[in-house]
Amino acid sequence: MKKGMKKFVSLLLAAMMVVSMVAFSTVVYADANPDFKMGVILVGDETEGYSAAHIEGIKKAAGELGLEDSQIIWKYKVPEDSTCYDSAVDLVGQGCSLIISNSYGHQTYMVQAAQEYPDTAFVSMTGDFAAISGCSNFKNAFTKVYESRYVSGVVAGLKLKEITEDGTLTAETQPDSFDADGNVKIGYVGAFSYAEVVSGYTAFYLGVKSVMPNVVMEVKYTNSWFDIDKEAAAAEALVANGAVIIGQHADSTGAPAAVQKLQDAGTICYSIGYNIDMLETAPKAALTSATNDWDVYYKYAIEAAMNGEDIVVDWAKGYDEGAVSITELGESCAEGTADYVADIEAQLKDGTLHVFDTTTFTVGGEQVTSAPCDMSFMDYTADPPAAIYEGETVEAIKDGYFAESEYRSAPYFALRIDGITEDAEAVE
Repeated sequence: MKKGMKKFVSLLLAAMMVVSMVAFSTVVYADANPDFKMGVILVGDETEGYSAAHIEGIKKAAGELGLEDSQIIWKYKVPEDSTCYDSAVDLVGQGCSLIISNSYGHQTYMVQAAQEYPDTAFVSMTGDFAAISGCSNFKNAFTKVYESRYVSGVVAGLKLKEITEDGTLTAETQPDSFDADGNVKIGYVGAFSYAEVVSGYTAFYLGVKSVMPNVVMEVKYTNSWFDIDKEAAAAEALVANGAVIIGQHADSTGAPAAVQKLQDAGTICYSIGYNIDMLETAPKAALTSATNDWDVYYKYAIEAAMNGEDIVVDWAKGYDEGAVSITELGESCAEGTADYVADIEAQLKDGTLHVFDTTTFTVGGEQVTSAPCDMSFMDYTADPPAAIYEGETVEAIKDGYFAESEYRSAPYFALRIDGITEDAEAVE
């Protein structure tokens, strides 16, 4: 046999061995523990963007690990009340050794079940007190979605820069879109005034500002994670106030749909979505969406549970592990956006760019040099507020940036930076 042919055969055999090993390892996961079951408690279902992203991530991870459909038990549209506890207990009764919920309001009910069933692992997504709860089988997880929100803001900033430089958007064409100082107005539809939302909208604003420095942002809250009508109304109100770009931390297509309708009527406005691609809803108005790639976490957590290994108490990954991204760029994006974004994403991956770089924002006109954050879990219904679980107070500013999601997975950036205003009253 000729030398070249021998080399080819060797490479072919090696490739076949790798394929066989991968196939074998996939089978081993299922065969090693055929009785493994996991339960999933969702605040919504596949019709709601946030839960749809979780469902997709779980199914992808399960497929890669060789789980059968029968090994996953789903609980859809579980409200943030004792129904969550009842659902968790039912899942334990059905033999689930891993139970995951995807909404912050589920957390207190999940830990209640975790305390009663110590042999089952419970994960509360976006939760914030697992590390201080004293319950070893209770975990929290979230992504560093503020990174993809920053990138989506860059996309928006590039569009603003394009339409102002080419004369499409001027004080003459759309005067209400500029404030008295000549700053361009943008808006943001937020669910609640939680740190998670504040962190996200601040990251989005800083992404826009990195490209378009003269910009101000107004935030309107809906006091709901999913309300199509309220989200649409908030977007309409923001555009009526002059906002050219509407970002969102809300789970429906309400805002993008409203922006598309306004654009069709002749208003210069664009949308940045969340969780899912919004191009079907707003083909001309949608630029992109910030999203989570949940399969990264779910593959890790499911595999650990299947192998009887402990799951980390606080898990938070971003571009470094491929846990966050933006969706497909819309046709209305500025020329050169893809290349520009690729460079920003590379900097986030290698750690040379920090979203909350303290040189890029001020609070009350001053650069932030210290930001003590109390990691206690508080009961704000008490007067005065009382700590249910005591946590440490940590200094969040290190090496010139706010270290978001490094001390716990859930966001704790709650600074109100200059350039952003919040409406005191939620949309009715």
